[in-house]
Amino acid sequence: MNYQHPQPQPPQQSGEGKHDDDAAVTEFLASLLEYTPTIPDELVEHYLGKSGFQCPDVRLIRLVAVATQKFVAEVASDALQHCKARQASIVKDKGNKQQKVSALYCSLLTSII
Repeated sequence: MNYQHPQPQPPQQSGEGKHDDDAAVTEFLASLLEYTPTIPDELVEHYLGKSGFQCPDVRLIRLVAVATQKFVAEVASDALQHCKARQASIVKDKGNKQQKVSALYCSLLTSII
């Protein structure tokens, strides 16, 4: 199965709108220098290097770290929602008043991803 994603069409912008976008991107990239992501730069560099990607720009390394952090957070959030939905669908004994504890299992992650 060979699925190709449709190519996005660039928006038609005036010269001033493009300048605003360039300024926003420049400001964002500058802010990455001051930001310390949860995933260390060394770890990101290691895995990027294993895939054959070398980049001396720390801003790009941190951008990949931020994107990875967002992906992991979304997977964990989806897994938690899935777990809560599954727990809600299970009919529990009405006399049982124990506190519910959520756990993340590989089988749950496999169904989410």
